[in-house]
Amino acid sequence: MRLIHTHLTLPEDLENQQEREDVYNGLDCAITAEILDVLLPQLDDHTATTYAFSRALQGPVLEMQLRGILVDQARRQDVIDEYYDVIDRLEGQLEQIVLDGVGMPSFSWRSNADLQKLFYGHLGIPTIRKQGRPTCDHKALEKMQLFLVARPIVNHLLTMREIQKKIDFLKTGVDPDGRIRTSYNISGTNTGRFSSSYSEFGTGGNLQNVEESLRRVFIADWGWKFAKFDAKAGESYCVGAIEGNLFNDWRYLDAVESGDVHTAVARICWPNLGWTGDLRRDKAIAEQPFYRHYSYRFMCKKLGHGSNYGGQPETLAMQTNLPEPVVIGFQPKYFRAFPAHLRWHGWTDNELRSVGNLVTLTGRKRWFFGRRNDPSTLREAIAYNPQGSLADIVNRAMLRIWRLRPCLIMMQDHDALTFMYKEEDEDVIIPQLQEMLVEEIPLKHGRTLSIPYDCKVGWNKGDYDAESNVDGLRDYEAHDQRRRQPKVSIMDRLLHRKH
Repeated sequence: MRLIHTHLTLPEDLENQQEREDVYNGLDCAITAEILDVLLPQLDDHTATTYAFSRALQGPVLEMQLRGILVDQARRQDVIDEYYDVIDRLEGQLEQIVLDGVGMPSFSWRSNADLQKLFYGHLGIPTIRKQGRPTCDHKALEKMQLFLVARPIVNHLLTMREIQKKIDFLKTGVDPDGRIRTSYNISGTNTGRFSSSYSEFGTGGNLQNVEESLRRVFIADWGWKFAKFDAKAGESYCVGAIEGNLFNDWRYLDAVESGDVHTAVARICWPNLGWTGDLRRDKAIAEQPFYRHYSYRFMCKKLGHGSNYGGQPETLAMQTNLPEPVVIGFQPKYFRAFPAHLRWHGWTDNELRSVGNLVTLTGRKRWFFGRRNDPSTLREAIAYNPQGSLADIVNRAMLRIWRLRPCLIMMQDHDALTFMYKEEDEDVIIPQLQEMLVEEIPLKHGRTLSIPYDCKVGWNKGDYDAESNVDGLRDYEAHDQRRRQPKVSIMDRLLHRKH
């Protein structure tokens, strides 16, 4: 075999195609091995544990990627038809706006030239450029929303483009075997949460963030059923545990462990609403209107979560569509009820400036390379510990279950896991999974962190609806009496609906 001195030879200088490919392959292996030899000695106890954990996750991740999830072909086509109906309606509205309101008779929303003529010509909006050329891409349209005259047109365009992406996803994302797949990136984020994108074959897409109308398309194999376990309040549990560990202040964790943290917060912030001490009745009291159609409980849910992570009134007002004075009035009450929040924010700021790294409850260490006095870096650091801790807790549960294999792991949805099991095994499998999911993490002062999971079961990934989705995911309560709806051929689907 010929020896090639790669430190003296560029692959593109080789005349033989096979030799060039051999060199590229060799460099891929050799350089990666050389980098590993340099990095391994730099690992400490925290980073070495994270590295070993990430490698262990390759097993369940590879299995999920290879298996994919079955697609209901009839429902898939129905959803595509419904989306085309919406686009047709919006297209008619947009053409009328452009013709009657702007006076541009010939217009296609899919034509970049027409869009530039409309915005930069007829409407006189300053030209937005990308790499020196005029553009009407997504970011450009978002900037145009600042111009009142362009806002109705931009809103239509953004909506239609988003719907077209969903149509393309449904039309081209399914593999020949009738399944759709995604590619999970174990190290895709700084917090330890997975990210997902197209499969290794260029099909599928990000299955972790799919809206309800699309989720119904994903179905269990015949004879099997889904169970979805969701750690809904998981980040709030982690926030309470962090503050307890740091300051021996367990008030927020106690509120979370009450079973309904948002009602518990409402009790504290508004003590004179006639609370009864009964969680069910108090939840009804918390659902009373506070501002317009927003309830006290909504305030605690949306504003409380944002305030936990250092959200400022101006930002929270924009995110929740509430007037800024309402947010300003809420936060002092909230922080008086849970003063450890502000202490934790201050502690994080000090650690960021003096040390530059943070370690989560689960031992995940992260260095922050942004400007340490930048408010955005601080907000990122505040969110890191609870988000990173919950990501590891959920993924450790996934790994435990995958190793024991009582069922099949199908999807990792950030803070939720979806499994598939034989229908007849439901009453055995669900309690077994519920027990295996929960992990007790020791905290200081004799406390432990144990995050519960909500459980829903069904034959497709959409939420249950008695009229439109009887096979959907519904809360598991001892035993699901439903029976799966018969399989419908794509040739037998309903083509015309009465409106």
